[in-house]
Amino acid sequence: MKTIKKRSWAEPYKMKMVELLKMTTEKQRLKAIKDAGYNTFLLPSADVYIDLLTDSGTNSMSDRQWSAFMTGDEAYAGSKSYYILEETIQKYYGYKYVVPTHQGRAAENILSQILIKKGDIVPGNMYFTTTRLHQELAGGIFADVIIDEAHDPLSEHPFKGNVDIAKLDKLVKKHGAKKIPYVCVATNVNMAGGQPVSMENLKELRAYTKKHGIRIIHDMTRVAENAFFIQQREKGYAKKTIAQIVKEICSYTDGATMSAKKDALVNIGGFMAINDWDVFEEARNLVVVYEGLHTYGGLAGRDMEAVAVGIVESLNDDHQKARVGQVEYLGHKMMEYNIPIVKPIGGHGIFVDAKAFLPHLTQDQFPAQTLAAELYVDSGVRTMERGIVSAGRKPNGENYYPKLELVRFTIPRRVYTQAHMDVIAESAAAVYERRKSIKGLKMVYEPKYLRFFQARFEKLK
Repeated sequence: MKTIKKRSWAEPYKMKMVELLKMTTEKQRLKAIKDAGYNTFLLPSADVYIDLLTDSGTNSMSDRQWSAFMTGDEAYAGSKSYYILEETIQKYYGYKYVVPTHQGRAAENILSQILIKKGDIVPGNMYFTTTRLHQELAGGIFADVIIDEAHDPLSEHPFKGNVDIAKLDKLVKKHGAKKIPYVCVATNVNMAGGQPVSMENLKELRAYTKKHGIRIIHDMTRVAENAFFIQQREKGYAKKTIAQIVKEICSYTDGATMSAKKDALVNIGGFMAINDWDVFEEARNLVVVYEGLHTYGGLAGRDMEAVAVGIVESLNDDHQKARVGQVEYLGHKMMEYNIPIVKPIGGHGIFVDAKAFLPHLTQDQFPAQTLAAELYVDSGVRTMERGIVSAGRKPNGENYYPKLELVRFTIPRRVYTQAHMDVIAESAAAVYERRKSIKGLKMVYEPKYLRFFQARFEKLK
């Protein structure tokens, strides 16, 4: 009799509704990607089979969240839904003051305007597109202080999102602590491949910044996924719950921006949270200018109710085990086909190393953008570029040349099945088999800001 060494797991939910998808032919997809300028962001979603463009706002909400929609208070001022959201954030994250926004980048905009002065240096554990742009528009200069291992797709470091304290100290000595308004710490670093930050590193960073009087601002959009990795990988946390670990993470920071469209399982929503009354007072003044009254901040009452429920659901251990487990399943499938991916497997998606996948293309030929287009043509799977196109240009107009040139296979929460994961991996394998024949792209249209959203390309001859 064969002994079962490892038991399979299954999702901690069942389906109540399905969305029917359009199945397309390769000929139709070739036309669609050409019409979209070989930019997967410009594809109509109706022409996409499996959509891995982003995990932002693409999650499936639960029956409890949909029920909360019906109890939303749509009062213009003093909505009870705001106070429910505020209480939830205070209880589970520990921040004192809350300003709701329509999504995370609105919180980044407000925070940057309040804290950053022209010429300030803003260190962070790798840039994120909208975060860095808001910092630059406010007059700041982003400085990458992530550990070197984060730029190496083959490094198996368990916490590649960690801040390099020595790099930060070098900036402080060069510019002075007063020129650094805050250190921006993202939990589960997106651009590094969904890589987590360790609790030990956060403690060290808190001790350093406290000594120098520098704030830590937390980009917490995927904090629960980061907590899962701490639970699984860091000594002393195996018996702690995701909720306990998240609360501790937040305790080492002074405030946060949050896109609730990720961890909190909603289609729209976000907030800025802060422990400093003076910053909060200015933020709730600015939110009225850009978003809406400080007790709704660009959201309907029903949206705030859904965010509050989603926060609680995101902290459930079984949910995170299944969520990250599905990503790991796809990652292991990719590795079976020898597809070069960022290791270790991250929290919200698989990141394929486009430089290793298409080594015959230079970075100026946009290998990640090319690969994303080829994957769509093969199977209707939509992914996205995270490389030179996403990195954009420096203030002097020169291209940034990031060390990582990646294609992100982002898995929405509670949306796809394991069979979908098999289709995705097989499509990547099929493209990999013909990789040597793939030609690159040239950019023919470039918008002023965040070019990866709207840039257009043509095939190189």
